[in-house]
Amino acid sequence: QVQLVESGGGLVQAGGSRRLSCAASGGTFSSYAMAWFRQASGKEREFVATIHRSGGKTGHADSVKGRFTISRDNAKNTLYLQMNNLKPEDTAVYYCAAVLTSGYYTGPKTLRDEYTYWGQGTQVTVSS
Repeated sequence: QVQLVESGGGLVQAGGSRRLSCAASGGTFSSYAMAWFRQASGKEREFVATIHRSGGKTGHADSVKGRFTISRDNAKNTLYLQMNNLKPEDTAVYYCAAVLTSGYYTGPKTLRDEYTYWGQGTQVTVSS
């Protein structure tokens, strides 16, 4: 069973950048597909980005494409989300998620129910 701990959240001005990290432990990190989701106050949790276990395949939500980049360092058991040109509508609690997967890539996993393990989340607030 893998444990996930997010960090890097905080207050940032619109147009600014932030990098989130998700440290994984308790499992073989390179065996998991990983993702970032976010949940704004009063809204459903939504998909942000996903990355295959090797890091060679990624997918991003249209709302963040071109601004956010997901990456991973399997040697450090860490997932990242680089967020640039932040907007007030990016304000949310950001969660990392993991699911054990085979090495065969079947496409980006964008649904909440596809992920087994979740972190506690980190708050990102973008001021206008």
